[in-house]
Amino acid sequence: MANTFTMERGPAPQAPAVPAAVAHGASGIGFENVSVTYGGQTILDSLTLTVKPGEIVALIGPSGSGKTTALRAVAGFVQPSAGRIVIGARDVTRLPPYARNIGMVVQNYALFPHMRVEDNVAFGLRARGTDADAIRTRVPECLGLVGMSKYAKRYPRELSGGQQQRVAIARALAIQPQVLLLDEPLSALDAQIRRSMLDELAKLHRSLPSLTVLYVTHDQTEALTLANHIGIMRDGKLVAHGETQGLYRHPPNRFAAEFLGRANVLPAQQLVPTTDGYARVRCGDFSIVGRNHHGLPAASACYVCVRPHDLHFRPRTEASNRVTGVVQSVQWLGELHSVVLDVGGEALRLTRAPLESPPEPGTAMSVHFDAADVTLVPEVEGHG
Repeated sequence: MANTFTMERGPAPQAPAVPAAVAHGASGIGFENVSVTYGGQTILDSLTLTVKPGEIVALIGPSGSGKTTALRAVAGFVQPSAGRIVIGARDVTRLPPYARNIGMVVQNYALFPHMRVEDNVAFGLRARGTDADAIRTRVPECLGLVGMSKYAKRYPRELSGGQQQRVAIARALAIQPQVLLLDEPLSALDAQIRRSMLDELAKLHRSLPSLTVLYVTHDQTEALTLANHIGIMRDGKLVAHGETQGLYRHPPNRFAAEFLGRANVLPAQQLVPTTDGYARVRCGDFSIVGRNHHGLPAASACYVCVRPHDLHFRPRTEASNRVTGVVQSVQWLGELHSVVLDVGGEALRLTRAPLESPPEPGTAMSVHFDAADVTLVPEVEGHG
């Protein structure tokens, strides 16, 4: 896969120049009912999504969900079978990759092994026919942005994985793209370097606030850390989209609740709206009050969604919800304990700071959680 818009084609002296007003302006991305099919099979199904100028939007989902296909369609490496793609005010659906003014970074870095770092970063500029004096200025600027100035004379083989990824990002930024496409850019790095690179990407975007970023990842932490908005893909469709914290706190369906943050999701019935946007439901043998954020109608079936860290061994208020179950398992994970209860045949997981006396499997115990920490999720996917 290409790392910048020129990579698959090599130098393209015949390519039309990108207008200066487009090349240097902030720009969003628009998917308008975009579908992609391979051999009669639909890989991307009527995707409609807007990435506003200067935003970072993360697309997450399981393997085969269509998230990378969506990104490659923006890059021009995949041709939609229906719909259109817009970058800024331009319809780029039929434009070749080199005419779209995008930068792209992929998980395997795609650096040229025979070129020094500075030549890798300069590659896209030279392919555009950029003036040599401008290249001599721009390359150090981009290496400085990613903290790689002192490595300009090295070859990729002389760099660590994290350093190579920084060079790949610098190369993508050198052409001053309207949008930056990141396809699983950290998945090949170990956990410690990945955390460091997340910090660097966040810092980079703060220094380039007009840069629009579409970030594809399977890692929820990366999405929650970096993105302004998150889109969740499943079977080629966008099943949830929203502002990051809002989507996490009030998922619109069960798949989104379970995929983003591993929420506890329990089936419930007999919804009775109360006051101030709350409702009471029956969950097995227990009565539970939670936020009716999605405005579910009375008597409807739904799911109770509560995050593991919002469960407590003791009530924090007199009105706390309470459920009782049997301890199935206890795991020490270093920074916390994970306890799983069997509540009427449903698994309920809570996480707490390391416990001095963790409960024993087979023990009956109660847990408590506030109504404000519960979201009632529609039973029918796609509601809300």
